[in-house]
This record gives sequence, C-alpha cells and structure tokens, in this order.
Amino acid sequence: MAHSSTKSSLAALTLGAIGVVYGDIGTSPLYAFKEVFVSGHLDVNESNVTGILSLFFWTLTVIVSLKYVALIMRADNHGEGGLMALLALASHSVQDNPRLRAILMTLGVFGVALFFGDGVITPAISVLSAVEGLEVVTPKAVPYILPITLAVLLALFVAQKWGTARLGSFFGVAMAFWFVFIGIAGVPHILKHPEVLAALSPHHAILFTWEHYQIAFITLGAVFLCVTGAEALYADMGHFGAKPIQLAWFALVMPCLTLNYFGQGALVLADPGAAENPFFRMMPAWATMPMVVLATLATVIASQALISGAFSATKQTIQLGYLPRLAILHTSEQESGQIYIPAVNWALLAGVVLAVTTFRTSSALAAAYGISVSLVMVITTVLSFFVIRYGWKLSLPLCIAATSIFLLVDLSFFASNLLKFADGGWFPVLMAMALYLVLATWKDGRRLLAQRLRVDSIDLPAFLEAVFAAPPTRVDGTAVFLSASPGTVPSALLHNLKHNKALHANNLFLTVQNQDVPRIPLSEKIQVESLGRGCWNVRLLFGFMDEPDVPRALAQATELRSVLDPMTTSYFLSRDIVVPTFGRAMALWRQKLFSQMHRSASAAADFLKLPNNAVVELGSKIEM
Repeated sequence: MAHSSTKSSLAALTLGAIGVVYGDIGTSPLYAFKEVFVSGHLDVNESNVTGILSLFFWTLTVIVSLKYVALIMRADNHGEGGLMALLALASHSVQDNPRLRAILMTLGVFGVALFFGDGVITPAISVLSAVEGLEVVTPKAVPYILPITLAVLLALFVAQKWGTARLGSFFGVAMAFWFVFIGIAGVPHILKHPEVLAALSPHHAILFTWEHYQIAFITLGAVFLCVTGAEALYADMGHFGAKPIQLAWFALVMPCLTLNYFGQGALVLADPGAAENPFFRMMPAWATMPMVVLATLATVIASQALISGAFSATKQTIQLGYLPRLAILHTSEQESGQIYIPAVNWALLAGVVLAVTTFRTSSALAAAYGISVSLVMVITTVLSFFVIRYGWKLSLPLCIAATSIFLLVDLSFFASNLLKFADGGWFPVLMAMALYLVLATWKDGRRLLAQRLRVDSIDLPAFLEAVFAAPPTRVDGTAVFLSASPGTVPSALLHNLKHNKALHANNLFLTVQNQDVPRIPLSEKIQVESLGRGCWNVRLLFGFMDEPDVPRALAQATELRSVLDPMTTSYFLSRDIVVPTFGRAMALWRQKLFSQMHRSASAAADFLKLPNNAVVELGSKIEM
C-alpha cells in the first residue's frame, strides 16, 4: 500500500513538474528553429539542416541533461534549488575568504537581476510567437496580433492575485498534452525525410561548426533559444524534488522536443519556404487554428511559471537583505510557497508591455532574448565550481574537469548572443543593470545605516543597570522591543521611557536575523538569554525560504510561555526616517534612492506577522 502511494505521489509530482518546470523550454519550438534561418545567412540544404538539428539536439543534451540534471541539481541547499540557493551555498563555502565571498555575492546578485530581465522577455516572446500563428491561418489577422497578445498578457497578470492553486493540476495535464501533440506533429515529416535522424550523431554539429565557423558562431545565438528555461529545472527543485523533474525530462519532454525539432527540419528540407514559420507550417490545415489556441495556452502556462518564480525569487531576495520589505499576499491556505507580490506583478507587466510594443514581433524579441539567460548560465557554472571545490572538498583537477566544458559551452553561447546586443540585446541587460543598482543600493544603504546606528548605540546590560538603579514605574504585561542589533538598546525603548516614563513587568529585546540557508528548523529558530529582573535577550533566525512569523516562533520558547500572553503583550517598533546627507560614504543620489525605498517599504509589523492591535510604532530621524 505504501509502495502504491509512493508511486502515485511520484506520478503527481512528475505531472506537476511538466506543467511548471518545462513550460518555458517546452514553448521554444515556436520560435527557436525558425530564427536560425530567418536572418538569411544560411542556405536551406541537407547538410546545413542536419548540422543545425545536431546542434539543437546536443545543446539540449549537454546543457540540460548533463549540466543541470547530472551536475547542478546535485548542489541542493537543504533540498532547495535556484540561483539564490546556489549563491548561499557558494558564499558559505568560501566564508573564510571575505574578499572572494564578496565577489561571488556580487556575481550572484547580478545573476538575480538578469533573471528578472528574463522575466520580462519570456512572457512577451512566448505569447507573441503563439499568436503569430494566426498569420498562417489568414494574412488578414496581422493587424490584430499585437492587440490580442497584449490582451492575453494583461489577463494573465490581472489574474495573479487569485493565485494558481486550483490550476496546478490543469497546468500539468495541459502541458503534457502539448508535449505529446508537438512530438506527434513531427513524426510524419520525419518519416518522409528520415535522413534528418543522422543529426543524432554529434559529428554533424562538429562538421557544420568546422566548415561554417563564422555562420555557426552567429547562429549559436538562435540555437541557444532551445534551452531558455533550462534553469527552471534547478530553480523548482524545492517544489517537486529532483527525481520527478528528471523523470519528466527523460520520459516525455526531451523525446517530444527532439521529435518536433527534427520534424521542423524535415519540413524545411521538403519546402524551404516553410522556414518562415516551420512550427505552424508543419501542422495539417485543419489543425492550425486549434494549435494556435493550444500554443497560446501553453505560453500562458510557461509565463505563469516564470511569474510565480519571480515572486519566490523576490521573497528570497528580501530575506537576504537586497530588497526592502514588500507586501506579500498568500494565495493558498495549503501551500505557503504560493504567493502574490503586487509591486512585482505590476512592474513585470509594465516591462512586458514595453517589450511587446517596442519590438512588435517574436523575431525582433528573439534578438533581445539570450544575453541575460546565457549570462545567468555562466554565473551558475562559476558558482557551482566554488560549491564543489570548497563546499564538497573535491580535488581541483576533478572540479575543473566537471565545470570547464560547461563553462566553455556557456561562454560560447554568451559570446554569440552578444552579437545581438545592438539589435535588442541591450533591453534585458539595461533592465538587469538598473535592477542591480537598486539591489546594491539597498544592501549598501542598510549596511551604512547599521553602522550609523552602532555609533550611537548604547550597551543594553549597562543601560538596564542604570535604569534599575532608580527604576521607573513597572506596569503589567509584556513588551517586545524589536532591535536591529542584539545587545544594544532599541530606540523604541528609549522613546517609551522618555514619553511614558514606565517599564513593563516583562521585557523582551528581540532581534530578527535572516540566514543564508533556505529554512531554519522550528526548534532552532529561537535563542533566549535571561538578563534578570523580567528582561530577556531574544534572537529569532529565519532562512530565506521561511515565512517570518514572530509570534509563532516566540511561542516555541518554553522559558517565555508564562510571559507571552497574547492579550497582554505589546510590540514596540522604531519607524526610522532616513535623511540623505551630502559627503557621506554613498553618493547623494543613491542615498535619496535608498531613502525613498526605505520610506516605501511595507510595515515591519505586517512582514513579521505581528498582531495589528498590539503594535506601537515610534518614529525617529537618522542622518546617513
């Protein structure tokens, strides 16, 4: 019975992985193969088509099957994956080398910024390429392609606030149907031109690259489009586990993608004019319109997965201290990971609309696509080297052998994609640089603010000795004072004593700290130190995947249960106003940006799940 339950769970997780993990890479056949020939640099003949198909097949094999499945997915951070989890692992592995750790943190955070740039391009190119299938149905549809695309995208982003809990299983079934359909669609064309199967041999890719090295270098940027979305295998590992993701890839996704790409190649051999849009041209006339609808649905699902990933990445980035607190809404009572962040949602929508209206066609967007994703893959490979060398303690020759081939492949694709910089590649890079500047400004600003507060800080034990030498009036109940630095006097306590001239019977001096691991076990979240006379120092630890819930975490401390009555407990917070000051360590314009972000951050009480009717906020001004 247990064995049957395990198999059922594996099947459900595998189906879920098909719907969420493989949406992006699964819709690449809509535009990847046609972009190789759309530039006109390459003649359509058997040698060239076989070489290109071999490049497609072995790119999928090397980057997805070998790099991500065989290597990167082994670097799990307590079961979690993704660039933030890998960054935490890498930085922890070299923690004895602060300079190297700082370099890796900078590299990783820039990779996160690039991921958000990808989050703008992916929905735009995916949905637009699907709707462009209407051109095959009738040329009269051309004027309506952009409005339909924008309407679909608007509906997608507006629907985010309702969450995707009810749609999860539907996504899996729909994408499984999509993969089966696109795989079957390629079979008749392969049967008519079975010579394309020769592309399974890597020597055709090598031969094509050797004979046409200049054109091959240019076309690598288009070939790379077949693996956009591959990083989702690692990013979503925490949701599904490695085995379901691997099973879905080898049993369904990889075979169906191969059949479709080879089918497109066979069609182009039979009809070179079909290279204009081989995906839709390979369909029977009666199936074109249903396929446009199915393709649009598939691209919406692919976009949904990336948007959900952007919400999760944002939450992790906040927890690691690179973004201010943002309003985070939960869309499922069962799954804590299903969240909605309004600010991120509308920012992504604005970027997507800008991308669609600026580039207007999927071919133009393909020029913008690739640079950010290929650079993320380079960063992933670099970080993985430090994990396996310093974290796993493997020998240097083995580490170099395990990562150098992947790094060479990644750098080749990145270099090829750089050729598209002037044609649109600047768009996601510019967005990534702007976002990185925001992330770095927030991190640097918080560091400088903490330094400023430490200069003016007062030692807590010494302060309490002075207070209790001539004690103020003690009132019933418990006060929880939140402090940024443990062992120092919270400014909220100073304000409370100054204005109310009273001290509660029980006082907790609480510091909330985020760690560079995904989750902290509930039993290890809290550290309590008694200061005597009804006072305690308390530290709460949260991982970057944890939900910061202060009352729930405090309830785990047995020594505090007698004093933490929800009806008599109040939470005191300091609401600081940052005042930019000329001539400080950070440029004035960055200080102003930090001040604005600090002012716009959501309330700490909401972020920490404090009860609204028990929170007291006391404000103060701080010069940077």
